[in-house]
Amino acid sequence: MNTKPIFSKAVTIIDGEGTRDEKLLALCELLDREVDVFDWTGFYLTSPDEERMLELGPFVGEATDHTRIAFGTGICGQAAETLETFVVQDVSQADNYLACSIDVKSEIVVPIMKGEKFIGELDIDSHTKDAITPELQKLCEKICIELSRIF
Repeated sequence: MNTKPIFSKAVTIIDGEGTRDEKLLALCELLDREVDVFDWTGFYLTSPDEERMLELGPFVGEATDHTRIAFGTGICGQAAETLETFVVQDVSQADNYLACSIDVKSEIVVPIMKGEKFIGELDIDSHTKDAITPELQKLCEKICIELSRIF
C-alpha cells in the first residue's frame, strides 16, 4: 500500500484551518476512509485534571466504554507509560488488552510527544488479524510526529 498520499493529506489537515479537535477528527475520518483495515480510529489525550490518566478524544467508529484509561492499563495505558508504539497483531494473545469490541482482532497505539512530554496517542483497532503492516505503522508514527505541532 502506498501511504504517501495519505500522509500528504494528513499534513494538509494538520496545517489547515480549524481547532485542534476538529483536526484530530478529520485525521480519524481520513484514516478510516483511506485504510480498509482500520475499523476504529481515535485519540486518547492526557487528562487536564488527573495525572497519569487518558481521556477519549475525537474518534470514528463504534462508541466505547473506555472513555478514561489509567497509564499502565491495557495497550493504550502501556503505550502512555512506556512512550513506545505498540502493535498487537492478535489481541486474543495480549493479556493486557482492554476489549472494546468482540470484533477487534489487531490494534496499534502510537504516542504523541511534544518534545519530551507525552500528550496523547493515536489508537486504531482493526477487525482483521495481522492488519498492521510496517508501512501502516510508519504512517501512523509519522502522523503523530507531525501532530505535535498543534498541541
